[in-house]
Amino acid sequence: MAEWTVEEVAARFEEATDTARRLPRVRVQGYFSVWPAFVRESWERFGADDHEYRLLPPSPEAIERMLETMRWVQCLEEEQRHLVWMRAKRYEWKDICRRFGCDRTTAWRRWQRALGIVATRLTTKSLPNFGKRPMVGP
Repeated sequence: MAEWTVEEVAARFEEATDTARRLPRVRVQGYFSVWPAFVRESWERFGADDHEYRLLPPSPEAIERMLETMRWVQCLEEEQRHLVWMRAKRYEWKDICRRFGCDRTTAWRRWQRALGIVATRLTTKSLPNFGKRPMVGP
């Protein structure tokens, strides 16, 4: 039987947040302009540098791992879910402590306990179809 550790579970949650951030944005459809695009002079374009830098889209395997990881939080209470996702999104401990009204050590212990619950459930396979090991590679 594969043993899941707290570190592996934390790494999967961080990977899930990174994957979600790289997904394409949802846009409202139906609005468009029939005006033709026109070329501006260089001095007109100087202040309108609206370049949008995008990350490469995630692989289908990364999306599958993200969806699997998102189902893991069903075994946690609501406060534990918020704590796990805030830490996975790399919020600083002081922001997490402010949100939950506790000190850093207490927040860290609660985070460890929540990840421990998920790791135990994955190891004992008490979560349906969630006991797969993390895939190695891109």
